Amino acid sequence: MTSKDRAQLRKYANTLETIFQIGKDGIDDAGVAAIADALKARELIKCRVQDACPYSAKEAAAILAEKLGAESVQVIGSRFVLYKQNKKINQYGI
Repeated sequence: MTSKDRAQLRKYANTLETIFQIGKDGIDDAGVAAIADALKARELIKCRVQDACPYSAKEAAAILAEKLGAESVQVIGSRFVLYKQNKKINQYGI
């Protein structure tokens, strides 16, 4: 992914609502499955790491991106954005 593509995705992510929160239990299989389903349906999602989470937002984004084959687009504070292209939707053209 080029820096231009990443910048375009950051622009789209700016208006997204946070749809997942990772809490004190960390990243479990059910959470990974739910995030995978959301990425398949939306391509671009925003997540949040709560204060009690054992991971930082950067660590959680890296773990999830690796497990799901997705790209970590942006990490700001306790929020992060993931992107995984879905060839059926291809909503963002990247």
